[in-house]
Amino acid sequence: MSDFLAYLNLEIPRGVALPLFVLSLPICVWVAWSDMRAMRIPNTTVMILTGIFLVVAPFVMPWPVMGWQLLHLVVILLVGILLNAAGLVGAGDAKFAAAAAPYIAFGDIRFLIALFAACLLAGYATHRIAKFSPLRRMAPDWESWTRKRDFPMGLPLASTLSIYLLLGALYGA
Repeated sequence: MSDFLAYLNLEIPRGVALPLFVLSLPICVWVAWSDMRAMRIPNTTVMILTGIFLVVAPFVMPWPVMGWQLLHLVVILLVGILLNAAGLVGAGDAKFAAAAAPYIAFGDIRFLIALFAACLLAGYATHRIAKFSPLRRMAPDWESWTRKRDFPMGLPLASTLSIYLLLGALYGA
């Protein structure tokens, strides 16, 4: 397994990924928990996630790179608005994806898509298994248990960002 991870060749520098991982992890946990509990991703989490990037980035990356990374936020926000208007994603999911976008090195997009697919499958399976297991008693009032057609996408979105940054901190450029 460690041989596979050593060949990831992530483009995000370790010195960028580590502080972003450490500071964003509590926000990602909050997003996943909140979305499972109330099927909402609070705007506060999106603002804090964006703020963390804006505060940390000038210390760990060159200004031109930071500018390009921030362009990711704008592009993903516009795409998210269109997807939300079409009823394909929730507004909170779109805003979280936009706030997370600057954290991702452009050269890592293919890896990120695969990682998101794995997190989506794992999150969906875990959530559904927990829904019908004794674990549900730990949080019996979570709204995500009773929604028939909705799934708390904050769980795989936040997991994807956290795992990506952790792998970047360990195996990045």
